[in-house]
Amino acid sequence: MPDGSNTPSRRSVVVSEFTNSVLDPGQPMLGPVENGGTIIANTAPGCWGPMITPRLRGGHEVTRPVFVEGAEVGDAVAIRIRDITVTSIATASGHDSSPEGFCLGDPYVAARCPVCDTVWPETHVEGIGQDAVKCDTCGNAVKPFAIVHGYTVTFDETRAVGLTLPQGAADIIAREADHYAALPDQSRQHSILTFAPSDMPGTLVRVRPFMGQLGTCPSMAMPDSHNAGDFGAFLVGAPHAYAITAEQLAEHKTDGHMDIDAVRAGAILVAPVKVRGAGIYMGDMHAGQGDGEIAGHTMDVAGSVTLQVEVVKDYPIDGPVLFPLVEDLPPMARPFSEAEKAKGQRLAAKWGVTEIEPLAPISVIGTAANLNAAIDNGLARAAQLLGMTVAEVRNRATVNGAIEIGRAPGVIQVTFLAPLSRLDAVGLGDYAREQYGL
Repeated sequence: MPDGSNTPSRRSVVVSEFTNSVLDPGQPMLGPVENGGTIIANTAPGCWGPMITPRLRGGHEVTRPVFVEGAEVGDAVAIRIRDITVTSIATASGHDSSPEGFCLGDPYVAARCPVCDTVWPETHVEGIGQDAVKCDTCGNAVKPFAIVHGYTVTFDETRAVGLTLPQGAADIIAREADHYAALPDQSRQHSILTFAPSDMPGTLVRVRPFMGQLGTCPSMAMPDSHNAGDFGAFLVGAPHAYAITAEQLAEHKTDGHMDIDAVRAGAILVAPVKVRGAGIYMGDMHAGQGDGEIAGHTMDVAGSVTLQVEVVKDYPIDGPVLFPLVEDLPPMARPFSEAEKAKGQRLAAKWGVTEIEPLAPISVIGTAANLNAAIDNGLARAAQLLGMTVAEVRNRATVNGAIEIGRAPGVIQVTFLAPLSRLDAVGLGDYAREQYGL
């Protein structure tokens, strides 16, 4: 398998290339980057742009994976997110529908022109609006997705806030869509700004950027947006070339598509390695999002990302583990203050408790076809990781944590204070100490 491992590793790798929206371990990786090295990337917007670009075979346009020196199957990779910066001047988004006839089973993966019956047709843009993407072969408007209710938003120069725009302003931006989207030079998507939606003008929003996609390459080819238990379920028995079985999905996915708003600058993500070299990739940067991404989409933007990567040897986890920033932890899962610990010690002395176990936050990601199944998956993963029963994880997540929704229909976080001794036993204690000053 081509993997870039025959060339000398580099301390830093700069990434400006993208996949065709399919993560394929059989394709050459970039790099290699040395263990402990840095990956710097200029990312393209996810979701809506790729969704209206039928040649792309997944819901996003992610960076080509990077080979990490020393990463073998059964290891994990710790990814320290050093920086995330929004470069887009504006973006557009909204709640979607999928018009009938414009896909082969899945509009994210297999768009088609219903007039000439071409799957993955080449297209071009004529004018602005929701009929602007045209088939190169027959000239028909090809729209595997339509915006039911949407908005165009522009950001201030400091990228601290955004403001949704009225129709006239959205139309001006649409005519220079690639400029305002700051599409990277090698991006092949049509900018969603071309659609010029404007259904809720004058709304002020906060900018709080994070990565919707960040992780490692799955061990079989699959569309990037479907590298998760919920979207991946759409591939099971699908009528297109990327159909897989449920067993293949469970074995090969790495859950790199999380849409968890805590995956932002300052967080530490520990991801499974299912192919030699890990294949670190990223994309789908969001300017901000509330838990659940309940509209189905949010403010997808271009941006720059800096990561530092470190191999964790002999660590066969099935899905990601996250150490969020303190302010991103649920209130019940935050480390105890010195004042709280002192009160706890007085209780211990009163009731003859000889030792209060040191605790540290951890967030285990669960994914599945729906939220209930995703919770079960996250609980099971946390129990297996820390050598607990699922019942104990349920109790700890109830009294010292929370279940948080990354994305509907099926991505969650099981976040709780775990015994630091358990984290040490599985090689994660030092990440918790680093992140929370323990």
